[in-house]
Amino acid sequence: MKKFSKILFVGLLTIVMGCNDAIDIRQPGRLDAQNAFRSVDDLQQGLLSVYNQWDLTPEIAFASNFTDELSVGFDSGGQGFALYDFVLNAGSVAASNFWVRNYRVNNRATLLIEAAANITPEADEQDQYNNILAQVYAIRAYANLELLTYFSPDPTDDTTLAAPVVDFVAPLDYQPLRNTTGEMWDYVNADLNTALSLSNVQSNATFISTDAINAMRARAALTRKDYGTAQTLSSQLLSAYPLANQAQYQAMFLDNDNTEIIFKLERVVNGPYDGQGTTGSVTAGGWAGARFAFVDATLAGSPYFEMDRGLFNLIDTDDVRFDVNIAPTSVINPDYATDPDPVNTDILVIQKYPGSEGRPLMNDLKVFRSSEMLLILAESRVAISNDLTGAATLIKQIRDARLGSAQPLPSYASAQEAYAAILDERRVELCFEGFRYKDLKRIGVAANRGIDRDQTDCTTQSGACTLAASDFRFTLPIPIIEINANAGIGSQQNPGY
Repeated sequence: MKKFSKILFVGLLTIVMGCNDAIDIRQPGRLDAQNAFRSVDDLQQGLLSVYNQWDLTPEIAFASNFTDELSVGFDSGGQGFALYDFVLNAGSVAASNFWVRNYRVNNRATLLIEAAANITPEADEQDQYNNILAQVYAIRAYANLELLTYFSPDPTDDTTLAAPVVDFVAPLDYQPLRNTTGEMWDYVNADLNTALSLSNVQSNATFISTDAINAMRARAALTRKDYGTAQTLSSQLLSAYPLANQAQYQAMFLDNDNTEIIFKLERVVNGPYDGQGTTGSVTAGGWAGARFAFVDATLAGSPYFEMDRGLFNLIDTDDVRFDVNIAPTSVINPDYATDPDPVNTDILVIQKYPGSEGRPLMNDLKVFRSSEMLLILAESRVAISNDLTGAATLIKQIRDARLGSAQPLPSYASAQEAYAAILDERRVELCFEGFRYKDLKRIGVAANRGIDRDQTDCTTQSGACTLAASDFRFTLPIPIIEINANAGIGSQQNPGY
């Protein structure tokens, strides 16, 4: 979106799109969609406004802080201590942010869909019109997939409760109850199918394309454990988007290479996300790298979070992921386990988001990459046919690419071992990108894996070192702000809260 990032949306869009989450915009004195959007060009501007609502930094902050991706840094001022201690309840910022933010995206996308129904495009505008709608439906699907993933206790059980399906611009006094997981899946999949039918751009790294929709479908299928669909889609995408080599991989995280990027959210200087955001909070926003440091991704950049030692120990020093994720200014102490003061003698500075365009800590947010598709394919092979060798071959493929040379073929004696290896590889490949919490929820039990922080890290904080993947906190609670406004939903709170 760089070419559009500096567009200043006129007051009309601010009035129409500046509504409160999933509630009514048809209030006295306010413009409605029919009057605000009169042309395909208006819809294009509205689409850009919907894109500007899409942010991954809350997912990055939550997954990193709550799981075993980071430790409390030597320059910490107490940021994120509650989540690091596994404190999660209806009053937690994580619950309210994931709920409100995604319903806001859902609402604004729905508003645009309703507006589009009132516009008849000219013949030479039809493709543009269809593609705008394809992107809006896909963005709405993403928001609702996130709601389903985080708030359904079991995304594979259609009878469990998920979140309310709100497929219209609701009135102010609307107080929905939770729909079932199956009903939520119907909503998500209907939007994805509509998006796919309307999309007429095969590939585009910075706007939703047919390939991005299929990547979303692959992730959704994985979440539901529809491994047949996940296998088919991920295999197709992996063929179209080869893994980056070492040089390309480093350039990708400097925003200079798109070899394996299926879709990303661009972040630019003077754009709406050009700022520090709320540090140490799931509210986040702003620069992705500011989730870990105040100034920049160096030892002198005031890192308040650092890499968990357990994660660090999984990464070979010859692996390009070592160079991408760990700042060269880090202080690496080989005797950290017996050092009396590892907080100040073993400082692993996170460098996943070093900055771009001259702005420290600001980088594009990679939404779908081919490496994720490879790991989806590996998991699918184990789940469908217990193809342990097939999964091992794929793990070797990603390690070959990341280490720049042929690596040994792993050997797994059971599905549990294979799932554990896939989780370990995902922990390294997708660290600080918002996946770890969802991954453990999905197959942590099958892999006999949970949150497992290095002892030297977690004991410094409070002793919150491990958490089983079966724990109820791998589902978010319905937030208190929703319960206060919608009393009926309070009786549908998730188990454990």
